[in-house]
Amino acid sequence: MVLDKLSDSLKNTLQKIAKSLFVDEKLINELIKDIQRALLQADVNVKLVFDLTEKIKKRALNEESPKGLTKKEQLINIVYDELVNFLGKEQHRIEVKQKPFKIMLVGLFGSGKTTTAGKLAKFYTKRGFKVALVGLDVHRHAAMEQIEQVGKHANVKVFSDRKTKDPLEIWEKFKEDFNEFDILIIDTSGRDALSHDLIAEIEEVNRKIQPNENLLVISADIGQAAQKQAEQFHKSCGITGVVVSKMDGTAKGGGALTACSVSGAPIKFIGSGEKIDDLEQFNPQGFVGRILGMGDLEALLEKAKEVIKEEDAEDLGKRFLKGEFNLIDLYEQMEAMSKMGPLSSIVEMIPGFGQLKLPKEMLQTQEGKLKKWKYVIQSMTKEELERPDELMDSARVDRVAKGSGTSTQEVRELIKQYRQSKKMIKLFKGNKGDISKMMKKFSGRLPMGG
Repeated sequence: MVLDKLSDSLKNTLQKIAKSLFVDEKLINELIKDIQRALLQADVNVKLVFDLTEKIKKRALNEESPKGLTKKEQLINIVYDELVNFLGKEQHRIEVKQKPFKIMLVGLFGSGKTTTAGKLAKFYTKRGFKVALVGLDVHRHAAMEQIEQVGKHANVKVFSDRKTKDPLEIWEKFKEDFNEFDILIIDTSGRDALSHDLIAEIEEVNRKIQPNENLLVISADIGQAAQKQAEQFHKSCGITGVVVSKMDGTAKGGGALTACSVSGAPIKFIGSGEKIDDLEQFNPQGFVGRILGMGDLEALLEKAKEVIKEEDAEDLGKRFLKGEFNLIDLYEQMEAMSKMGPLSSIVEMIPGFGQLKLPKEMLQTQEGKLKKWKYVIQSMTKEELERPDELMDSARVDRVAKGSGTSTQEVRELIKQYRQSKKMIKLFKGNKGDISKMMKKFSGRLPMGG
């Protein structure tokens, strides 16, 4: 996930709280130092770090624990609350209220505007909107070619003109065609620095187009310098939000996130990878939940909705709980999961799983197994998929292994996984009281309020 090192450090901090016998000033001081160290290593501004940790310390020392929470649980809750406030407090979603809804992207050269335009196009297309890209980057060499390629990848219409160097001429040329679309995503020119000519052009384009959303795209690897950019663009262009791109694997991502949060322009999206689907709406609560290992159910459900119909998910869920599922159902579940993204990114959204610190190598091995298991399932007959327990003898296992290009061991592993899943469901069904206790215990780990 993004900010791996920060996440690992903060998880260790929470484990220190969980393992302590009692909460005293000495423990609180140790935790404050751990949090400071973790945030500074993630390139967060020193003053912001000390302001944050001072708030955590003050609350930890002075607040009484609410009824139903232990002192340790309250301390974890305080850390969660203050980190959420630190990153913008609440989610700022874009509401598409009119047609065509105009989203304009601004930013410096190399910030990832054109790539982000494609990701936004894909994001809104998956949600049922008719989207078009408008290429107004008239200065950068091959910019029009790039946005045309990005549009092709996102499977959306692109309006561009390689002949002119006037962005407003392009806008006027296609103005009548724009009414066919729900959302227009407008890519503009960047520069190497926040110069007067860049601001003058953006202001002119802004006045003419009057976008509903004016999003600044900032690359996470610029770290704390993001604050100055965000503030200056906000002042000059009236930006309504920020997209932090290139968040995957950058130590400076913490600096960019927090810098934007204090600039007056809320973060609305983060780019979490190189693929066109690697864009997510930024939610401080869910994001903090993930880096602390508490999960992000809202983001998980959002991803699930993109790949599986609600009624299908409900039907599949009912069959699983009844213990009636077969290998076809298991295959459908695996197909849905593979479309949701890498297993490592899915696991971190499941509450409780992030705290297990599953090695990346193990998750990658599991992803490899899932691919092979899909080939195995595709090589089985309908009867074998419906009744694997009864029908899968040695001869059938050999035939399926040859047909799928796998080994007999891998075929048997899949059948073993299927049987274990059925056993677990039966165990859940037979111990309803224990499940409710387990869920109560589990929910107590999650932050309350905030």
